[in-house]
Amino acid sequence: MLAEVGSRVAKVYEVLLKGDPRIEEYPLMESPVPMTAVLLFYVYFVLSLGPKLMAGRMPFDLKKIMVCYNFALVFFSIFIVYEFLMSGWVTGYTFRCDPIDYSNNPKALRMVRVAWLFLFSKFIELFDTVFFVLRKKNSQITFLHIFHHSVMPWTWWWGVKFAPGGMGSFHAMVNSIVHVIMYFYYGLSAAGPAFQKYLWWKKYMTAIQLVQFIIVSLHVTQYYFMDHCDYQFPIIIHLVWMYGTFFFILFSNFWYQAYTKGKRLPKNTEHKRKAAVKNGKPAAENGGHLLENGEVMNGKVKTK
Repeated sequence: MLAEVGSRVAKVYEVLLKGDPRIEEYPLMESPVPMTAVLLFYVYFVLSLGPKLMAGRMPFDLKKIMVCYNFALVFFSIFIVYEFLMSGWVTGYTFRCDPIDYSNNPKALRMVRVAWLFLFSKFIELFDTVFFVLRKKNSQITFLHIFHHSVMPWTWWWGVKFAPGGMGSFHAMVNSIVHVIMYFYYGLSAAGPAFQKYLWWKKYMTAIQLVQFIIVSLHVTQYYFMDHCDYQFPIIIHLVWMYGTFFFILFSNFWYQAYTKGKRLPKNTEHKRKAAVKNGKPAAENGGHLLENGEVMNGKVKTK
């Protein structure tokens, strides 16, 4: 009985490994085991091991590293967007039912490469959370953050393995565009108080994320109204639609909690603001950031 079950599991695993042969030689693509192990260790580190190691230590000063890291991701994301555009999205794709080109022509192979580069960028971005742990910013390690950073690369691995390109790659290109903006913001934020005056648009980062999910969901929704579509992996379309809807709900809740109810505003800051207004001395505000005694009271940057 056990031998029969083991044989069936082995056959299923063998089928799962038979993806697009053009992607097999790329790092992490031969088997789902290495990438799953990396993501499991990531979750274990940020939720357990990391906080324990940092419990008796002072936060690391990672300012210079984070500036370099964030701006490196800006340029990497720009390159990924360019490659997506040149491998299909402005060189032949219709933005409707675009099938996957499984040939070995240069443009198809270029799409395979950029699909893998996008996946690789998701593993690089795991350092976002590692930096939170090392800087002891544990309050920023939320369910939404961990879910987004762990589940997305895991599912995208299967997309790259079986369906690198076509209609299902649109959300990757849009996500890379958003990350150009997002990591540019993070880079300025990490650069220190001198750049805080340029970050008045912090609130709109979440709005940009919400617009992303709307665009992506609308793009894949048209699949359900087409009379015929030759896209080879409809399950990718279903997953993208579900992700777009699910993350739209999560980010909408974040927007409501952070900017409508103001729960992300530090309590002492809110108390000072109310006290200042009550005394007829409104606190200075700049794009939503409360400024008092040279402190940017946004929960991130404080200078003395």
